[in-house]
Amino acid sequence: MLSFAGVDSLSLFGPGDRHLRVLDELHPGVVVVRGDEIILKGSDDEVRGLTDFFGDVIQIAKKGRMVTERDFRRLLEGEAGSFSAQAVGEQVAVVTKNGHSIRSRSPHQKEYLDAIAEYDIVFAIGPAGTGKTYLAVASAVAALKRKEIDRIFLVRPVVEAGESLGFLPGDFKEKLDPYMRPILDALYDMLGAERTTKYQDNGTIEIAPLAYMRGRTLDNAYVILDEAQNTTRTQMKMFLTRLGSNAKAIVNGDITQVDLNPPSGSGLLEAQKILENVDGIRFVYMTEEDVVRHRLVQRIISAFSRNGNDEKNGRT
Repeated sequence: MLSFAGVDSLSLFGPGDRHLRVLDELHPGVVVVRGDEIILKGSDDEVRGLTDFFGDVIQIAKKGRMVTERDFRRLLEGEAGSFSAQAVGEQVAVVTKNGHSIRSRSPHQKEYLDAIAEYDIVFAIGPAGTGKTYLAVASAVAALKRKEIDRIFLVRPVVEAGESLGFLPGDFKEKLDPYMRPILDALYDMLGAERTTKYQDNGTIEIAPLAYMRGRTLDNAYVILDEAQNTTRTQMKMFLTRLGSNAKAIVNGDITQVDLNPPSGSGLLEAQKILENVDGIRFVYMTEEDVVRHRLVQRIISAFSRNGNDEKNGRT
Protein backbone atom coordinates (compact mmCIF):
# COMPACT_ATOMS: atom_id res chain seq x y z
CA MET A 1 0.00 0.00 0.00
CA LEU A 2 1.34 3.43 -1.02
CA SER A 3 0.12 6.82 0.17
CA PHE A 4 0.02 9.88 -2.07
CA ALA A 5 -1.41 12.20 0.59
CA GLY A 6 -0.71 15.84 -0.23
CA VAL A 7 -0.20 15.13 -3.94
CA ASP A 8 -2.72 16.31 -6.55
CA SER A 9 -4.35 13.16 -7.94
CA LEU A 10 -4.58 14.84 -11.36
CA SER A 11 -0.77 15.03 -11.49
CA LEU A 12 -0.55 11.29 -10.81
CA PHE A 13 -3.47 9.83 -12.72
CA GLY A 14 -4.19 12.39 -15.44
CA PRO A 15 -7.50 13.82 -16.69
CA GLY A 16 -10.31 11.32 -16.20
CA ASP A 17 -7.83 8.86 -14.60
CA ARG A 18 -6.46 8.07 -18.07
CA HIS A 19 -3.10 7.00 -16.60
CA LEU A 20 -4.82 4.28 -14.58
CA ARG A 21 -6.43 3.00 -17.78
CA VAL A 22 -2.97 2.79 -19.38
CA LEU A 23 -1.75 0.89 -16.34
CA ASP A 24 -4.73 -1.48 -16.44
CA GLU A 25 -3.94 -2.36 -20.05
CA LEU A 26 -0.51 -3.64 -19.01
CA HIS A 27 -1.34 -4.90 -15.52
CA PRO A 28 -5.08 -5.75 -15.43
CA GLY A 29 -6.64 -5.64 -11.98
CA VAL A 30 -3.33 -5.05 -10.18
CA VAL A 31 -3.84 -1.42 -9.09
CA VAL A 32 -6.69 -0.13 -6.93
CA VAL A 33 -6.95 3.49 -5.73
CA ARG A 34 -8.92 4.26 -2.58
CA GLY A 35 -8.87 7.80 -1.23
CA ASP A 36 -5.22 8.84 -1.17
CA GLU A 37 -3.84 5.30 -1.13
CA ILE A 38 -2.68 2.98 -3.93
CA ILE A 39 -3.27 -0.72 -3.26
CA LEU A 40 -1.22 -3.17 -5.34
CA LYS A 41 -2.24 -6.78 -6.00
CA GLY A 42 -0.57 -9.46 -8.07
CA SER A 43 2.69 -11.39 -8.09
CA ASP A 44 5.60 -10.39 -5.87
CA ASP A 45 7.58 -9.21 -8.90
CA GLU A 46 4.69 -7.06 -10.15
CA VAL A 47 4.13 -5.50 -6.75
CA ARG A 48 7.84 -4.73 -6.30
CA GLY A 49 8.12 -3.22 -9.76
CA LEU A 50 4.99 -1.10 -9.41
CA THR A 51 5.99 0.01 -5.92
CA ASP A 52 9.23 1.44 -7.35
CA PHE A 53 7.32 2.89 -10.32
CA PHE A 54 4.75 4.71 -8.19
CA GLY A 55 7.49 5.87 -5.83
CA ASP A 56 9.14 7.66 -8.77
CA VAL A 57 5.86 9.13 -10.04
CA ILE A 58 4.84 10.37 -6.58
CA GLN A 59 8.22 12.05 -6.06
CA ILE A 60 7.95 13.82 -9.41
CA ALA A 61 4.40 14.96 -8.65
CA LYS A 62 5.47 16.24 -5.22
CA LYS A 63 7.82 18.64 -6.98
CA GLY A 64 4.80 20.22 -8.65
CA ARG A 65 5.34 18.45 -11.98
CA MET A 66 2.36 17.44 -14.07
CA VAL A 67 2.97 13.87 -15.27
CA THR A 68 1.63 13.53 -18.80
CA GLU A 69 0.36 10.28 -20.31
CA ARG A 70 3.52 10.03 -22.40
CA ASP A 71 5.66 10.51 -19.29
CA PHE A 72 3.61 7.85 -17.50
CA ARG A 73 4.14 5.33 -20.29
CA ARG A 74 7.87 6.06 -20.48
CA LEU A 75 8.31 5.53 -16.76
CA LEU A 76 6.20 2.38 -16.88
CA GLU A 77 8.32 1.02 -19.72
CA GLY A 78 11.52 1.59 -17.80
CA GLU A 79 12.78 4.86 -19.30
CA ALA A 80 12.92 6.63 -15.93
CA GLY A 81 16.51 7.84 -16.38
CA SER A 82 15.75 9.39 -19.76
CA PHE A 83 12.52 10.89 -18.47
CA SER A 84 14.12 12.41 -15.39
CA ALA A 85 17.00 13.96 -17.30
CA GLN A 86 14.90 15.47 -20.07
CA ALA A 87 11.49 16.27 -18.65
CA VAL A 88 11.36 16.96 -14.93
CA GLY A 89 12.45 20.57 -15.30
CA GLU A 90 14.36 21.36 -12.13
CA GLN A 91 15.35 24.87 -13.18
CA VAL A 92 13.85 27.64 -11.06
CA ALA A 93 12.54 30.57 -13.09
CA VAL A 94 12.24 32.89 -10.10
CA VAL A 95 11.47 32.84 -6.38
CA THR A 96 8.28 34.59 -5.30
CA LYS A 97 8.02 37.19 -2.54
CA ASN A 98 6.89 34.37 -0.21
CA GLY A 99 9.93 32.25 -0.99
CA HIS A 100 8.20 29.78 -3.33
CA SER A 101 10.18 28.60 -6.34
CA ILE A 102 8.47 28.92 -9.72
CA ARG A 103 9.49 25.93 -11.83
CA SER A 104 8.36 24.29 -15.02
CA ARG A 105 5.68 21.73 -14.27
CA SER A 106 5.44 19.88 -17.56
CA PRO A 107 7.77 18.98 -20.46
CA HIS A 108 6.28 21.75 -22.62
CA GLN A 109 6.75 24.31 -19.86
CA LYS A 110 10.38 23.24 -19.55
CA GLU A 111 10.74 23.54 -23.33
CA TYR A 112 9.24 27.04 -23.06
CA LEU A 113 11.67 28.21 -20.35
CA ASP A 114 14.61 26.69 -22.25
CA ALA A 115 13.49 28.50 -25.42
CA ILE A 116 13.25 31.84 -23.58
CA ALA A 117 16.81 31.34 -22.32
CA GLU A 118 18.14 30.52 -25.78
CA TYR A 119 16.12 32.54 -28.31
CA ASP A 120 15.45 36.28 -28.69
CA ILE A 121 11.90 35.76 -30.00
CA VAL A 122 9.70 33.01 -28.56
CA PHE A 123 6.06 32.25 -29.34
CA ALA A 124 4.01 30.17 -26.88
CA ILE A 125 0.70 28.95 -28.26
CA GLY A 126 -1.79 26.99 -26.19
CA PRO A 127 -4.94 27.02 -24.09
CA ALA A 128 -5.65 29.05 -20.97
CA GLY A 129 -4.04 27.92 -17.74
CA THR A 130 -0.85 26.47 -19.25
CA GLY A 131 1.42 29.05 -17.62
CA LYS A 132 2.30 31.02 -20.76
CA THR A 133 1.98 34.47 -19.18
CA TYR A 134 3.12 33.49 -15.69
CA LEU A 135 6.36 31.83 -16.84
CA ALA A 136 7.12 34.67 -19.26
CA VAL A 137 6.77 37.22 -16.46
CA ALA A 138 8.83 34.99 -14.14
CA SER A 139 11.63 34.79 -16.72
CA ALA A 140 11.58 38.57 -17.18
CA VAL A 141 11.67 39.23 -13.42
CA ALA A 142 14.56 36.76 -13.04
CA ALA A 143 16.53 38.54 -15.80
CA LEU A 144 15.83 41.90 -14.13
CA LYS A 145 17.06 40.59 -10.76
CA ARG A 146 20.23 39.27 -12.44
CA LYS A 147 20.71 42.75 -13.98
CA GLU A 148 20.75 41.25 -17.47
CA ILE A 149 18.14 43.82 -18.56
CA ASP A 150 17.02 47.26 -17.42
CA ARG A 151 13.31 47.17 -18.18
CA ILE A 152 10.29 44.94 -18.65
CA PHE A 153 7.51 45.85 -21.07
CA LEU A 154 4.20 44.01 -20.72
CA VAL A 155 1.63 44.70 -23.41
CA ARG A 156 -1.76 43.41 -24.50
CA PRO A 157 -4.11 44.31 -27.34
CA VAL A 158 -7.23 45.93 -25.91
CA VAL A 159 -9.98 43.82 -27.46
CA GLU A 160 -12.74 43.05 -24.98
CA ALA A 161 -16.47 42.58 -25.66
CA GLY A 162 -16.56 45.37 -28.26
CA GLU A 163 -15.79 48.08 -25.69
CA SER A 164 -12.90 50.51 -25.61
CA LEU A 165 -11.01 52.07 -22.72
CA GLY A 166 -13.09 55.20 -23.08
CA PHE A 167 -16.19 53.41 -21.82
CA LEU A 168 -14.60 52.59 -18.48
CA PRO A 169 -14.60 54.96 -15.47
CA GLY A 170 -11.45 56.45 -13.93
CA ASP A 171 -8.09 57.72 -15.12
CA PHE A 172 -5.94 55.91 -17.68
CA LYS A 173 -4.38 53.53 -15.14
CA GLU A 174 -7.78 52.63 -13.69
CA LYS A 175 -9.19 52.05 -17.17
CA LEU A 176 -6.26 49.80 -18.03
CA ASP A 177 -6.22 47.67 -14.86
CA PRO A 178 -8.98 45.20 -15.87
CA TYR A 179 -7.12 44.35 -19.08
CA MET A 180 -3.75 43.98 -17.38
CA ARG A 181 -4.92 42.22 -14.20
CA PRO A 182 -3.42 38.78 -15.04
CA ILE A 183 -0.01 40.39 -15.60
CA LEU A 184 -0.28 42.48 -12.42
CA ASP A 185 -1.27 39.41 -10.40
CA ALA A 186 1.86 37.61 -11.62
CA LEU A 187 4.06 40.59 -10.75
CA TYR A 188 2.51 40.86 -7.28
CA ASP A 189 3.29 37.17 -6.68
CA MET A 190 6.93 37.59 -7.65
CA LEU A 191 7.77 41.09 -6.47
CA GLY A 192 5.00 42.12 -4.10
CA ALA A 193 2.61 45.02 -4.68
CA GLU A 194 4.91 47.67 -3.20
CA ARG A 195 7.94 46.85 -5.34
CA THR A 196 5.78 46.38 -8.44
CA THR A 197 4.32 49.86 -7.95
CA LYS A 198 7.80 51.30 -7.37
CA TYR A 199 9.09 49.73 -10.59
CA GLN A 200 6.08 51.06 -12.49
CA ASP A 201 6.60 54.55 -11.10
CA ASN A 202 10.29 54.68 -12.06
CA GLY A 203 9.72 53.11 -15.50
CA THR A 204 11.52 49.82 -14.83
CA ILE A 205 8.27 47.97 -15.55
CA GLU A 206 5.84 49.36 -18.09
CA ILE A 207 2.39 47.88 -18.63
CA ALA A 208 0.54 49.31 -21.60
CA PRO A 209 -1.84 48.60 -24.49
CA LEU A 210 -0.11 47.32 -27.60
CA ALA A 211 -0.86 50.54 -29.52
CA TYR A 212 1.50 52.45 -27.18
CA MET A 213 4.50 50.52 -28.56
CA ARG A 214 4.29 52.16 -31.98
CA GLY A 215 7.36 54.20 -32.90
CA ARG A 216 9.50 52.96 -30.01
CA THR A 217 12.76 51.02 -29.95
CA LEU A 218 13.15 48.82 -26.87
CA ASP A 219 16.70 48.11 -25.71
CA ASN A 220 17.96 46.01 -22.77
CA ALA A 221 14.49 44.66 -22.11
CA TYR A 222 12.11 41.74 -21.99
CA VAL A 223 9.04 42.61 -24.05
CA ILE A 224 6.03 40.35 -23.43
CA LEU A 225 2.97 40.40 -25.67
CA ASP A 226 0.01 38.68 -24.02
CA GLU A 227 -3.27 37.61 -25.69
CA ALA A 228 -1.49 37.84 -29.04
CA GLN A 229 -4.30 36.05 -30.84
CA ASN A 230 -6.16 39.37 -30.74
CA THR A 231 -3.52 41.31 -32.65
CA THR A 232 -3.86 42.11 -36.34
CA ARG A 233 -1.12 41.26 -38.81
CA THR A 234 -0.04 44.92 -38.80
CA GLN A 235 0.08 45.06 -35.01
CA MET A 236 2.11 41.85 -34.80
CA LYS A 237 4.67 43.16 -37.29
CA MET A 238 4.82 46.48 -35.42
CA PHE A 239 5.43 44.71 -32.10
CA LEU A 240 8.16 42.38 -33.36
CA THR A 241 10.04 45.22 -35.03
CA ARG A 242 10.27 47.20 -31.75
CA LEU A 243 13.19 45.07 -30.54
CA GLY A 244 16.48 46.88 -30.01
CA SER A 245 19.83 45.63 -28.72
CA ASN A 246 19.88 43.06 -25.90
CA ALA A 247 16.11 42.58 -26.04
CA LYS A 248 13.84 39.54 -26.04
CA ALA A 249 10.26 39.28 -27.25
CA ILE A 250 7.90 36.68 -25.78
CA VAL A 251 4.57 36.31 -27.56
CA ASN A 252 1.73 34.35 -25.92
CA GLY A 253 -1.67 33.43 -27.25
CA ASP A 254 -4.46 30.92 -27.69
CA ILE A 255 -5.51 30.54 -31.31
CA THR A 256 -8.84 29.02 -30.24
CA GLN A 257 -9.90 32.26 -28.54
CA VAL A 258 -9.61 34.92 -31.24
CA ASP A 259 -11.96 37.86 -30.59
CA LEU A 260 -11.29 39.57 -33.92
CA ASN A 261 -13.78 39.59 -36.77
CA PRO A 262 -12.95 37.65 -38.83
CA PRO A 263 -10.79 35.37 -36.64
CA SER A 264 -8.62 34.53 -39.65
CA GLY A 265 -7.20 38.07 -39.42
CA SER A 266 -5.29 37.21 -36.24
CA GLY A 267 -1.68 38.38 -36.30
CA LEU A 268 -0.70 35.31 -34.27
CA LEU A 269 -2.04 33.00 -36.97
CA GLU A 270 -0.18 35.04 -39.59
CA ALA A 271 3.06 34.93 -37.58
CA GLN A 272 2.69 31.17 -37.21
CA LYS A 273 2.53 30.77 -40.99
CA ILE A 274 5.21 33.33 -41.87
CA LEU A 275 7.81 32.98 -39.11
CA GLU A 276 7.77 29.37 -37.91
CA ASN A 277 10.83 28.41 -39.96
CA VAL A 278 12.78 31.65 -39.47
CA ASP A 279 16.15 31.02 -37.84
CA GLY A 280 16.39 32.52 -34.35
CA ILE A 281 12.64 32.36 -33.65
CA ARG A 282 11.14 29.51 -31.61
CA PHE A 283 7.53 28.33 -31.39
CA VAL A 284 6.45 26.26 -28.36
CA TYR A 285 3.06 24.57 -28.32
CA MET A 286 1.15 23.86 -25.12
CA THR A 287 -1.75 21.40 -24.70
CA GLU A 288 -4.38 20.69 -22.07
CA GLU A 289 -1.84 18.40 -20.38
CA ASP A 290 0.14 21.53 -19.44
CA VAL A 291 -2.79 23.16 -17.61
CA VAL A 292 -1.80 23.96 -14.03
CA ARG A 293 -5.09 25.37 -12.77
CA HIS A 294 -7.91 23.42 -11.09
CA ARG A 295 -8.03 19.79 -12.28
CA LEU A 296 -11.41 20.40 -13.96
CA VAL A 297 -9.88 23.01 -16.30
CA GLN A 298 -8.10 20.27 -18.27
CA ARG A 299 -11.36 18.38 -18.65
CA ILE A 300 -13.23 21.52 -19.74
CA ILE A 301 -10.62 22.35 -22.40
CA SER A 302 -10.66 18.76 -23.69
CA ALA A 303 -14.45 18.73 -23.83
CA PHE A 304 -14.64 22.01 -25.77
CA SER A 305 -11.89 20.80 -28.10
CA ARG A 306 -13.80 17.58 -28.83
CA ASN A 307 -17.00 19.54 -29.40
CA GLY A 308 -15.23 21.86 -31.83
CA ASN A 309 -13.93 18.89 -33.82
CA ASP A 310 -17.42 17.38 -33.89
CA GLU A 311 -18.86 20.62 -35.29
CA LYS A 312 -16.17 20.78 -37.98
CA ASN A 313 -17.05 17.21 -39.00
CA GLY A 314 -20.76 18.06 -39.17
CA ARG A 315 -21.71 16.47 -35.85
CA THR A 316 -23.40 18.93 -33.47
